[in-house]
Amino acid sequence: ALCSQIRRAVVSVKANIAEGSGRNHTKDKAHFIDMAYGSLMETYSELETAADLGYITEEEVKKIKLQIIDIGKMLSGLRTSILSNDKKSDNQ
Repeated sequence: ALCSQIRRAVVSVKANIAEGSGRNHTKDKAHFIDMAYGSLMETYSELETAADLGYITEEEVKKIKLQIIDIGKMLSGLRTSILSNDKKSDNQ
């Protein structure tokens, strides 16, 4: 069940980015980026649980955590860019 939940959370990150990119309104796009970030954090939480249960090592979690941090930064940058582009278009 844990493996299935991790898969769903990982797929949800990508799916939320895709769904948000198809939205016309900036706030909707930013909302889906927020949802993708939430799924990313869920992924990390599930990986910690997997380590607690002995399915993966703490070293593996640390390695993946670095990737999760990088992806989180990218999502944050994307959200900031989306919102700042909206403000620029409001000022024109």
